[in-house]
Amino acid sequence: MGDDDYVYDEESGEWVPAAQLLQKRGAAAQIEVRDAVGNILADGDQVTLIKDLEVKGAGRTLKRGTLIKSIRLTGDPQEIDCKFEGIKGLVLRAEFVRKR
Repeated sequence: MGDDDYVYDEESGEWVPAAQLLQKRGAAAQIEVRDAVGNILADGDQVTLIKDLEVKGAGRTLKRGTLIKSIRLTGDPQEIDCKFEGIKGLVLRAEFVRKR
C-alpha cells in the first residue's frame, strides 16, 4: 500500500493511513513476556529455574538453578516453550524462571 492509501480503522472509527494502521497492528501483535523479576524475555534466551518444579507426565523434578537454554515464546504471555534433555514438549510458566 502506498503512503496515500487510507483504510478504515474499526477500533477508532476513523480513516487512517495504511502504514499507520499496519504499525499499530504490529505493535499489538507483539506479546511482552516477563520473568519472575520483571526482565523481558525473548526467543533464544537462557533462563534458570527459581523453584523446584515437578514435571507432570515425566516423573521427575527440575531443581532450582537448572539452566534452560534457547526458550521460545508462545502466544501466551505467561508461558514459555523449551527443550530439556529427556522431556519432550516442556512448557514453563514465566513466573518460575529468571533470565540469565
